[in-house]
Amino acid sequence: MGISIELLAFLKELKQNNNKEWFISNKGRFEVAKTEFETFVTDLFAKIAAFDPSIEHLKAKECIFRIYRDVRFSKDKSPYKSHFGAHISIAPKKSEIHMRSGYYLHIEPGNSMLAGGAYLPQGDWLKGIRQEIDYNGADLVNILENQDFKKTFGQIEGDKLARMPKGYSEDHQFIELLKMKSFLATHKVTDLEITNSNFVETAANVFKTLKPLGDFLNRN
Repeated sequence: MGISIELLAFLKELKQNNNKEWFISNKGRFEVAKTEFETFVTDLFAKIAAFDPSIEHLKAKECIFRIYRDVRFSKDKSPYKSHFGAHISIAPKKSEIHMRSGYYLHIEPGNSMLAGGAYLPQGDWLKGIRQEIDYNGADLVNILENQDFKKTFGQIEGDKLARMPKGYSEDHQFIELLKMKSFLATHKVTDLEITNSNFVETAANVFKTLKPLGDFLNRN
């Protein structure tokens, strides 16, 4: 199963006409696209659960983000997102997705991606990740140097501290990893790839390659 051209066309037009009047007049198209995306995520969810049973207790529909933007604290007052997104994670709530690693699906014309890792982890999670790197950094290095991982994601991304975090020496073996404030793995996909009938299998394989990184980040 792939993503339809009609769904991409809806998102493209929504980006060009991001206002309530256009959205209401195209509400029927939105409902069709929304249902299609939910069906795709459900199929993908089942394939992920085959190699990551920790998510089996979740419902795929609960992992999908709403199309409506929260504009309360944003200069951009566009009321709708111009993409469909889902984050499949063992985090109990979507509000807690920055507390556990998972699998992120982002469908947007010309800017779709399959990603995961840890985006600006805070508090105990970041402390735990750094502790795990301190104790078992070689495990993370092996994951990042795996040929399948490198071919799929390249290098992990994320801002770094200018100096070593407190409690760690400047000559630590894994100094560059300990400085990281985010640990992101991203695999870009083209519109041609996501509309291919095999895209659900492609996405599942990408996430299977991602799983060891998520397991490491979630150890604590």
